[in-house]
Amino acid sequence: MVLGIFLTEIVVAFCLAATLLYKYGNIFRQHIIVTISVLIAWYFSLLIIFILPLDVSSTVYRQCDEKNIYNSTKINSDSTTTVPFHTCKEPWPNVPEHIFPNLWRIVYWTSQCLTWLILPLMQSYIKAGDFTVQGKLKSALIDNAIYYGSYLFICGILLIYIALKPGFDLDGQKLKAIASSASNTWGLFLLVLLLGYALVEVPRGLWNASKPGYTLNYSYFKVAKLSLDKCEAEETVDDILESLQAATVSIGPGHPFHCNLETIFQKIPAELKDRMNRRQLPDDTPTDTPSEKALIRLHRQTIKALQTLQRIETQWGILVDKIIDLEDIAKNQVSDDKRFKTTFPTHRSFPLRVVYSPVIEWYWKCVIRSYVQKIIAVCTGCLSIAVVWSEVTFFNKTPVLSLFAQFLNLAKENYDYFTIEVLSMMIIAYLCYCAYSTVLKIRVLNLYYLAPHHQTNEYSLIFSGMMLCRLTPPMCLNFLGLIHMDSHIIKTHILETHYTQVMGHMDVISIISDGFNVYFPMAILAFCLATYFSLGSRLLSMLGFQQFLDDDEFTTDLVEEGQELIKRERRKRQRTEDLMYRRREFQERFSSATSSSRYRTSRQSTDTVRPLKRDESVESARAGLLRDFDPAEYYIGMATGVDSYGANNSYDTGYQADDFYEGHMDNARAFITNTNRIGPPQRGLFDDI
Repeated sequence: MVLGIFLTEIVVAFCLAATLLYKYGNIFRQHIIVTISVLIAWYFSLLIIFILPLDVSSTVYRQCDEKNIYNSTKINSDSTTTVPFHTCKEPWPNVPEHIFPNLWRIVYWTSQCLTWLILPLMQSYIKAGDFTVQGKLKSALIDNAIYYGSYLFICGILLIYIALKPGFDLDGQKLKAIASSASNTWGLFLLVLLLGYALVEVPRGLWNASKPGYTLNYSYFKVAKLSLDKCEAEETVDDILESLQAATVSIGPGHPFHCNLETIFQKIPAELKDRMNRRQLPDDTPTDTPSEKALIRLHRQTIKALQTLQRIETQWGILVDKIIDLEDIAKNQVSDDKRFKTTFPTHRSFPLRVVYSPVIEWYWKCVIRSYVQKIIAVCTGCLSIAVVWSEVTFFNKTPVLSLFAQFLNLAKENYDYFTIEVLSMMIIAYLCYCAYSTVLKIRVLNLYYLAPHHQTNEYSLIFSGMMLCRLTPPMCLNFLGLIHMDSHIIKTHILETHYTQVMGHMDVISIISDGFNVYFPMAILAFCLATYFSLGSRLLSMLGFQQFLDDDEFTTDLVEEGQELIKRERRKRQRTEDLMYRRREFQERFSSATSSSRYRTSRQSTDTVRPLKRDESVESARAGLLRDFDPAEYYIGMATGVDSYGANNSYDTGYQADDFYEGHMDNARAFITNTNRIGPPQRGLFDDI
């Protein structure tokens, strides 16, 4: 039972990492190497967050023991001295001291190898356009050599500076300390930038989310901007398809490059291939045989373009769903019925229908959720203020100005280890949420996006693992400085945590250990003020990167454009709903020809279907049948064996209409709304070899 909580937190951290990876990744399609690497990166980063509070409470107990030993030695040396002894209460669980150092060495150095060596090579390998394993590895090495050239140059200068210092011996232990401290310094620089934005934006975002009108306008703005990105991504894919079509003219089945061209075509979805085959090349299109380097470049462009289109289409579907839900909330707020009515009902299981009834849904979405978000916004705002104040004052030991250090000292006096662990985990978790949620919102990093429902590609998963491994260690060291458990911060010799002892200090370079690591976190205050007054958004807007500003005319135009785009998507979904209703009616009539009892059952279930409105359903259905081809008609016809002329090809008289309706409603709606032609990433890193 001594290690009960310790082992429980290890298991919980693993289950949380595996659950998140299952939610965002597609473990059945992505390569096993990617799955294992990302799982280890996520798991070890979460493990630091879960186990470090236990290390802090254990250090508090060891500090008390050390103080008693020191007092006992002092009494023995001077019998006239009276020193009070403290009864040191053991924490529960009291983890043996040898466990923490071994655990931290494994976790830290494995994470460093992943974030600086393995994951960058894997990321470059995925986007490489070569057609052989050797070629991909060579491109990955060159790509990373260029990327890390600046870091190697800086490290070389530091090593020369250290080697020229008189009386200084450089051994392996100091080289390891330099490597870890240099990585932590790089992470601290990025962490301060991220926290300077997130500590203001997280509470403000929660407060704005409690105002449905503001959130709806902001979502309209986002969908209008995303529409431009979507059009640009589609045009890029069209250009690549045209280049591939031109390459097929000169590269026939017997050509040496035909296998390479087939490798590129394996990454193209079937729908895009069909569209390419139906299109005719312009007369002035060059049909010269491309070189191998040109095919490699075209392969790399294809991978990047498809990843971008897949990411944008996933974002588009999620954002459209969110806006339609916000519009439904706005309509239900002025309703006296107090029953939440959705435009497009979703099928729910029986327990969920009982627990989350339309009445409960109305009270939650229209009344309670807004107040809950405001309360959370106020709490996170107070926590952000405490973090900023502690970051600015944590280096001052007398008097203790850091709020977190004060809270920890109060808990240490009463040996309240539970409060110490809960407080530590709460602070670390909030810092992690602020930093990690900001990384994927940066416009410069728009190639990376974590999308739920297994829609995240391998490239984004690897990037998230890299950032977790790079940001977590310096974040935890910064937290230990906030609570005055880092002797190099408070300039006092104290017994440090095992985590700090393993990480080491940048003692060999005083300008970093005594300057940058101590005083640079004070820059968080400047970044927070800039974020609060939206200086960065206004500067980007002046440079042409339009931001959501209430007093800007261009913002109003984009909001109106977003409203029109959502109306179009709503009509598209409405046609899908009408089509599903017509298909269900057909199935009922077809079933009645074989069994009158089944027909009666089917007709009774029809009463539960939403009635058609002539101004919406009938007219849109007529428009869909007479004026244009609805892709859902083809999709549903293929799924049910019914063609567009009403002929049934399945020959299954036992087919249930209700099963058809519930089983294919969500699929057809997702097909129309998301238009996700790209789908999940292809299985494996080596499929094209």
